[in-house]
Amino acid sequence: MDIRECSGSGVTAWRKNGLGVALIFSLGLSAMTAHAEDVLARIRDSKTITIAYREASFPFSFLDQDKKPVGYAIDLCLKIADAVKQQLKLPQLNIAYVPVTSSNRIDVISGGKADLECGSTTNNAERRKKVDFTIAHFMASSRMIVRVDDKIKNWPDLRDKRVVTTKGTTSVKSLEDRGQVRSLNMTVLEGHDHNESFKMVEDKKADAFVMDDVLLYGLKATAKDPAAYAIVGDPLTTEPYAIMLPKGDPAYKALVDREMGRIIHDGEIYKLYSKWFLSAIPAKNNLTLNMPMGYLFRESLRFPSDHVGN
Repeated sequence: MDIRECSGSGVTAWRKNGLGVALIFSLGLSAMTAHAEDVLARIRDSKTITIAYREASFPFSFLDQDKKPVGYAIDLCLKIADAVKQQLKLPQLNIAYVPVTSSNRIDVISGGKADLECGSTTNNAERRKKVDFTIAHFMASSRMIVRVDDKIKNWPDLRDKRVVTTKGTTSVKSLEDRGQVRSLNMTVLEGHDHNESFKMVEDKKADAFVMDDVLLYGLKATAKDPAAYAIVGDPLTTEPYAIMLPKGDPAYKALVDREMGRIIHDGEIYKLYSKWFLSAIPAKNNLTLNMPMGYLFRESLRFPSDHVGN
């Protein structure tokens, strides 16, 4: 865990224009457990906010050349941290970073070991039993990356094939829900993280890696021979990514929601999207994803809300 100072220039006053309606859901949170931990009080007392990050969820949350957490979701969380700093009127707020995996990220947040999880986590009903989510910062679709030479184009081509996904993610469940695993006689493998899962495809230990498309684009772009791989398959699901936070603290959640609403309303979300999805990324040797903002995500920004399909 490493700590640094949050030294943002402050938080622009949140303007209500339409967002009050979109975020009114936060008022209903007051009915939650009365004994929930007061996250803001803990942050005030320790003068530290703890951010859980992923080491290999490019471009959302990953380690740069200096082994520091960076990414699209990290930038969003730093803005939230600055809003917390201003709300608590702290002259200084330290940022503590704790690494998480797809397997333990929910337990880290629900166990109070981090105040925000900044990565590529899907907001769904099952996870909302243990944690809360703020407004989605991305919409992904579950697809697969394959070797071009294998001529796999869609899900029926995976009959009797080896399919890998990352442990603790929603991808295997998506396949099972569609009846694909059993009907196609797939062998399902699991990687510890996204890099390990993709390496199994590179090493021909798996025929396809099923995961959210944006993460696959990042892995393809950083491969030794990007042209050797293709991202294929009809979308299985739509995955709304959102920052996780501890469940049952309405005051803290309302603050996080307000700041996410402000980021969207003031247009900062588009600048951050351009930085990480359309421009050269210095932290990845100036690699460019060239991934335009999808229609579903663009439309969701018109009416910001944490209410998503399950």
